[in-house]
Amino acid sequence: MAERTAMAEDRVWSAAALRELAAQADAAACDSCATLRSTGWESVPVSLDRARLQAVGTLYDPAAGSPLESTLEEYHPQRTRYWSADAPIATGWFPYNRCGVWRCRACATVVLRYAEHGGYFEEERIRRVVPALVDSAAPPPGKT
Repeated sequence: MAERTAMAEDRVWSAAALRELAAQADAAACDSCATLRSTGWESVPVSLDRARLQAVGTLYDPAAGSPLESTLEEYHPQRTRYWSADAPIATGWFPYNRCGVWRCRACATVVLRYAEHGGYFEEERIRRVVPALVDSAAPPPGKT
């Protein structure tokens, strides 16, 4: 069983597969996932029961090198911004190219998580995956 779990955590999700997985979530989020206030990025709320979240993979391919060497460019064709609730979830672009994919054991809500590193701090950020926002746009040429 442990081998099976490790394999799930190592899975690299494509945009299409991520969209499909997120579409399987319950129509109503459980009490814990309902504490995610937005469909955009936010700091992980203390009210979120992290024990309900199961790692199911990543959006970056470890075989392609370290995610820290991937592009820092964001993808906003509709003039959204990083914090926008309607910003595209473009898997090859920052910050998605550094994300782990997690799924709630209770309601099947799919979220992305990554650590934002600043000068003297590290903050874990989370974003609920809305299937309609998942975009398969390729990263800029020469960047992963």
